[in-house]
Amino acid sequence: MINKLKDMFKRVYGEDSEKVFFAPGRVNLIGEHTDYNGGNVFPCALTFGTYALTKKRNDKKIRFYSENFDELGIMEIDIDEMVYNKEHDWANYPKGVIWAFEKNGMKIDSGFDILIYGNIPNGAGLSSSASIEVLTGVVLADLFNFDISMIDIVKASQIAENQFVGVNCGIMDQFAIGMGKKDNAILLDTNTLKYQYSSIKLDGASIVIANTNKRRGLADSKYNERRSECETALKDLKTELHINSLCELNEEEFEKNRHLIKNEVNARRAKHAIYENQRTLKAVKALENKDIELFGKLMNASHVSLRDDYEVTGIELDTLVEIAWRMPGVIGSRMTGAGFGGCSVSIVKDEFVDDFIKKVGDEYKTKIGHEAVFYVAQIGDGARKL
Repeated sequence: MINKLKDMFKRVYGEDSEKVFFAPGRVNLIGEHTDYNGGNVFPCALTFGTYALTKKRNDKKIRFYSENFDELGIMEIDIDEMVYNKEHDWANYPKGVIWAFEKNGMKIDSGFDILIYGNIPNGAGLSSSASIEVLTGVVLADLFNFDISMIDIVKASQIAENQFVGVNCGIMDQFAIGMGKKDNAILLDTNTLKYQYSSIKLDGASIVIANTNKRRGLADSKYNERRSECETALKDLKTELHINSLCELNEEEFEKNRHLIKNEVNARRAKHAIYENQRTLKAVKALENKDIELFGKLMNASHVSLRDDYEVTGIELDTLVEIAWRMPGVIGSRMTGAGFGGCSVSIVKDEFVDDFIKKVGDEYKTKIGHEAVFYVAQIGDGARKL
């Protein structure tokens, strides 16, 4: 793979590359739409992701090329012209990170050529955009010898997506990609950024990701709308409660104060965030107690809440998950990521995995009209220089 990419770099730029970097994709096992509500999430990094090959230049030009978007060709940008441009498409993500680094006083004093290749399905909800962002941060830190921690690269990547690209995402995706650890998921308190690694021992079961093949563009989706509904609910609750985020409440406290939220839709959005946060804590405890069956039940309950209270699933995701629930050997299944398309994640007993992929795939195609794509996921390490 690396040699192929090196040849590609030489073909595109006419010179040899100097350095190679990698950032994974991520899947969230449970804890959805809690990260911007001050709650807990439980993601892990995957073994597939995004590669970058680079070479420094002697001028102020940065040239971007992605093999995944070869029809866009090479995009050339001056270091001093880091502004969002819709026509630059995917390149706005690395541009945003360059902008965020410079905003934080890290001066990028020369240009560079960069070639990007990703094997994360684009728009599948496995964080291809966050993978490019964190990857760019690791590239910049290495090329320009910046003294910056991985957590600060993660924060700069989130700032890039929020303020440069204009998607109000939480920090989960970037954190999982930057801080991932092989065979571990991360329990992350997004309010404090306190985190702990939790060993994933599924004892005879595997994580199976199913891609609906319904592409969703986050910036154009209802993601920002959901965030705004949660903020309005929080504002209503704060008329009588001293809280800074929804997830400071548990289920009982929420039910006692639900009447403070003026709009019923906003109340359901808040309910999802608060109950999902508690589900995440229970799920991690279940794993620690080797109670994989309880973990699976909590995954199922998470999907129901995302479908009914948060309304971010849609026909494709619901179909995939509902078929999975009926299949033998399935411990739990839910949508993962922002929703509105993207992927489901299931825990399936190993002896049933092949059967699961075939049967769920066939039934999904019959009902939806196009094919889903399946990946048996391995949990890998975070972003790094290779």
